[in-house]
Amino acid sequence: MTSTSEADGAQDSSETVTGRWDGVDVNFGEEGGRLTYGSYLRLEQLLDQQRLESDPPAHDELLFITIHQVYELWFKQVLHEMTASRDAMLSGELWLAQHLLRRVHTIERTLTQQVDILETMTPQDFGEFRHRLSPASGFQSVQFREIEFLSAAKDPSFVKRFRGLSEDEKVRLQRRLDEPTLWDAFLVVLEKAGFTTASDDELYNALQTVAGDRGQYGAIWELAEALLQHDELAAAWRARHVVMVERMIGTKPGTGGSSGAGYLRSRLDLRYYPHLWHLRTSL
Repeated sequence: MTSTSEADGAQDSSETVTGRWDGVDVNFGEEGGRLTYGSYLRLEQLLDQQRLESDPPAHDELLFITIHQVYELWFKQVLHEMTASRDAMLSGELWLAQHLLRRVHTIERTLTQQVDILETMTPQDFGEFRHRLSPASGFQSVQFREIEFLSAAKDPSFVKRFRGLSEDEKVRLQRRLDEPTLWDAFLVVLEKAGFTTASDDELYNALQTVAGDRGQYGAIWELAEALLQHDELAAAWRARHVVMVERMIGTKPGTGGSSGAGYLRSRLDLRYYPHLWHLRTSL
């Protein structure tokens, strides 16, 4: 004989659990037991990565860690898109290269806007845990260096100077130093269009021709503009970053013995594509 509780249990296990909002049936993915939202995004592992170093815990350290982990996630996406954009240029898919660079632009604007969130932390709040960050420093972001190398600002001395690199990180940076940059790929685009780029004068003449005949070279011109936009947004992020650092720590040295705001200010004039900027003087 089946008890009432057993019968209820059998009924519950076979029922589809739904809710109703404004007369609309809502299902919560009950059939997705093998792959759920959390398991797909590995949320258990992801949300376990914000480990505070301060003791007792400083309230704003979670914000600091979260912001910088989000930066690294966006850096990973930027590298993904920039690499694909470069490869698209090398294979002659100019529309795809430009499309991917536009996505990079949107991410770069987001990176700059995230500084606003970081600036909700006061210097006093930062001071509660800043001493715990040594010898770590934002200068050690390998992905950020990869972005610079891939953009065209290759600096082999970074690999030699930075002693905290893992073997995997050394391999990644060396690969970026050895492989073509976005600018190298753009020069290939110009050469495939029949231009010579062996000297600065030949390159400048090619750029002037492209700029002066957008009817024929519209795709190349738009690609050049996309590269320049990437350069401009990177410069805007550097400028926003240095002001934030000065607001937070003044002229004090950065963590890990870095030069802090002084070094950041020395990078404000960096341009990935000086030829495209110089072109403006003749347009």
